Amino acid sequence: MALRLEDMELIKQLKYKYCRAIDTCDLDLLASLLTPDAEVDYQGGIYRFHYVGRDNVLTAIKEAFSPQLVSSHTVHHPIIEVHDDDTADGHWTLIDWTLSLAFNNTVVEGSSFYVDKYVKQNGKWLIKKATYTRLFERVHQIADSNLTAHVLGAKAAAE
Repeated sequence: MALRLEDMELIKQLKYKYCRAIDTCDLDLLASLLTPDAEVDYQGGIYRFHYVGRDNVLTAIKEAFSPQLVSSHTVHHPIIEVHDDDTADGHWTLIDWTLSLAFNNTVVEGSSFYVDKYVKQNGKWLIKKATYTRLFERVHQIADSNLTAHVLGAKAAAE
């Protein structure tokens, strides 16, 4: 069986762009990465983030990723299986860190296992479904955020 390395690399880039779009609340970029019927289902220890439909996902991200939130999502160790010209699955390890300034400097940090479904439409790979289940999650508060830079905060100040 030959590996479809070009498709695998394009899917990696898709997932990396997805993480960037989430952390910067770049809704235009995020919209360009999802199918119209996209589904996300993220289950953490203190939350469940489940939405169906690209518009619903975008609305939820816009509400969640406000200037009062600092986050970093990185994905690692991809295992990508390209089934045919138009479908693929991906498994990833996620490491994430989030600080909520709105909730007394609450930090959520953890790791999850993503399972994604991808489809190619009009020659472009898109995310059809993204799910994760926590490997671990830690929630705690910090006394002072000591932020010297904050992308979403700077974005809101510029608007």
